[in-house]
Amino acid sequence: MKVIIIFDVMKTRFFLNLLFFMLPFTVIAASRSYCLNCPTIFGIRLEFIFFALVLIGIALFHKKALHFAIGGLIVVTTYKLIFDPTFNLSHHFFGENNFFQQIIDKHNREGEWSILLNLLGLLIGFAILANYFEESKVPLLLPKILPDDWKGPFVLLFCVYILSTFLDNIAAAIIGGTIALSVFNQRVHIGYLAAIVASSNAGGAGSVIGDTTTTMMWIDGVSAINVLHAFVGSFSAFLIFAIPLSILQNKYQKVKKEAPLNLVIDYKKLYAVTLVIAGAIISNILFDFPALGVWVAILISTLFTDTYWKVVKKSLYGTFFLLCLVTTASMMPVNELPEPSWQSSFLLGAISSVFDNIPLTKLALDQGCYDWGLLAFAVGFGGSMTWFGSSAGVAITNLYNEARSVAKWVANGWLIIVAYIGGFFIQYLTIGWQIADTREIKVKDCKCEIASYNNVRHSENSIYNIKSNINTINKKPNK
Repeated sequence: MKVIIIFDVMKTRFFLNLLFFMLPFTVIAASRSYCLNCPTIFGIRLEFIFFALVLIGIALFHKKALHFAIGGLIVVTTYKLIFDPTFNLSHHFFGENNFFQQIIDKHNREGEWSILLNLLGLLIGFAILANYFEESKVPLLLPKILPDDWKGPFVLLFCVYILSTFLDNIAAAIIGGTIALSVFNQRVHIGYLAAIVASSNAGGAGSVIGDTTTTMMWIDGVSAINVLHAFVGSFSAFLIFAIPLSILQNKYQKVKKEAPLNLVIDYKKLYAVTLVIAGAIISNILFDFPALGVWVAILISTLFTDTYWKVVKKSLYGTFFLLCLVTTASMMPVNELPEPSWQSSFLLGAISSVFDNIPLTKLALDQGCYDWGLLAFAVGFGGSMTWFGSSAGVAITNLYNEARSVAKWVANGWLIIVAYIGGFFIQYLTIGWQIADTREIKVKDCKCEIASYNNVRHSENSIYNIKSNINTINKKPNK
């Protein structure tokens, strides 16, 4: 009897997960694709079904997440090579432009190679950065600075938010997670871990150097000013989740106020931390490749301080998991998106919790006519809703293995979902829908802008007519 009950529970969980992971895909899966004869089930391409099954496996059996990610990559790649005549493996990963030109000129880059190589370098490099920061002994001094009530965890989240505005969100999350280990005496609530990841993603949403997606927009000709208003949504979302989850962490484990006696700061390690952060920022601005600056800085740091290379081995699980997931997602046949609107932007943010936001952003840029600030918040912050929805989430689980569970992440960090909905609509209702130019597509060429313009003109005429009628009534003599 007990076995039957357990089976029924697992069956129910399976179908709930199937519904959760398949619903977002049904909107984009049925869009036109270049392979007209590829197999479908109820109009949905098989690649989407394979990918949804991979995500369900990760959600239900999180201890085998890497196995599902590798298996899914093998199945989808084999399927594409056999059944999709439009798929070219070489072009998919390396594009059609001369590879040497792609290396020296970021505007000529095509294919997935640069994204995957950058992720590989950042996830491993920032694991070394976290070790440098921990070994510098600076986190041991922070308990003296942070307030000892719920405002202590809140201040830490706010620091992560600010740090992510000019630094990659992976690094911001790693630094925040490293500090949390120290100040909370190794006891960090999973809900608070979700808050650290959400803070790092929120901080980068309005900055063209704070997140990969906003950097892509910047490179494609979107002005930094037209992304800036994403901070309206991201800061609103931050306030929604940060205060209650800080109170939760304070109840779970207060800030440890005792600092070790005769504590000596390792300034060489601290200098290495500064060097790696500076390298990431500079190479991101110059080459759109922050991993390059990170590893140049690490190699320079080995000349004057010890580097604990064993942390690389610990980070490999999460690194290869994310690379497999991103690669599989990049092979999904999403050749067009719904028409640009606030509704489609909201949907893309929800999809980015289980689907890599980089190809979604690339498709949006090719389509044009979006409010880039609203889209930046949606796809940047939306990934915080699951632990594998963003690279920052995967990086933090390299430090906290217990967070690799969708059920635990959502159950303890459900306020992140509330914050996404709240932040999105606060930004939309405050700022409105403001589409902007890219390098290739201008506002004057957007059909949605023409419709919006006509609606505005209609509203203006209606207001003018009302005013005219009022003036006419006022001019009539009283009887």
